[in-house]
Amino acid sequence: MRHLFFLLLIAGAMACKNNQNDEDSVSIAKEANRDNLPRDSNTAMSDDEAGPTMAVDRVDADFAVEAANGSMMEVQLGGLAKTHAVNARVKNFATMMIADHMKLNEELKRIATAKNITLPQALSDEAANNIERLNKKEKGEFDRTYMRMMVNDHKKDLNEFEKAAKDCKDPALRSFIQESIPVLKKHLDSARAIEEMFDVGNQQPSPAYP
Repeated sequence: MRHLFFLLLIAGAMACKNNQNDEDSVSIAKEANRDNLPRDSNTAMSDDEAGPTMAVDRVDADFAVEAANGSMMEVQLGGLAKTHAVNARVKNFATMMIADHMKLNEELKRIATAKNITLPQALSDEAANNIERLNKKEKGEFDRTYMRMMVNDHKKDLNEFEKAAKDCKDPALRSFIQESIPVLKKHLDSARAIEEMFDVGNQQPSPAYP
């Protein structure tokens, strides 16, 4: 049953990937955005060749792509944890992750549509592998591994969002980043608290995933 859930979870992602010549979905989105960067008179293409021009630069677009991929991963990891976790606090955390990251996803999609930014339609290879690794954990390891992943993920996410808050040029995207940072901090604080719970009685969390 557990393996069936996992197969259903990533079937859409893998199907999209196979239809796109097995190229990573994040790479596909970034390439599409590079093709639609604002053009000057020296790089202008004909109307037939050109797609909708983005209203942001390459750095902002790349951040949006990575943020969308990461948030999709958190939703799917949360779905896996909500189904397979044993500890009630872990299940509640997973429920929060699904709700919060779905909300972040919708806001990012709204901005992307307005700015003509292409976002990934499926998980990246790395994100899909993270889900697969978690799915393979035995019952006694699953909860601790998931929470360690959440701590590591949100440390990384916070660093990237805080950097982007300083570097981002687009006002709408910068506002999204600034509003997302407190949410990510809340997630990190909660993940750390639950991870510490597993330390009681020498119940050390499983090693971090690569």
